[in-house]
Amino acid sequence: MSLLAGCPYYAVPPGTVVTTTPASFDRSFSAASGAMHDEGLVITVQDPGTGNVVGTSGGSTVTASVRQQADGSVVVQFNSKDARDPTLLDRISRSYDRRMGR
Repeated sequence: MSLLAGCPYYAVPPGTVVTTTPASFDRSFSAASGAMHDEGLVITVQDPGTGNVVGTSGGSTVTASVRQQADGSVVVQFNSKDARDPTLLDRISRSYDRRMGR
């Protein structure tokens, strides 16, 4: 009599595949401008050709820089040299993330 050792095989249920579309320049640019507006900034420059958005609020100036990389990804950066409100850039960033569905 021979004994066969083995282990049971259970089929793995199919996984969930989430396909996301990479952020487009236009969508990112619009979200950056909208996020600044959401936080009360008055948009003074909105130039998709250069990727720059500039807004002011209470004497502070915030600049958004939207750049498309060689690999097609988009980088968005918010800067302020004179922000009187230390939470302003964080609030703008969170608003941007919401607009991008993050």
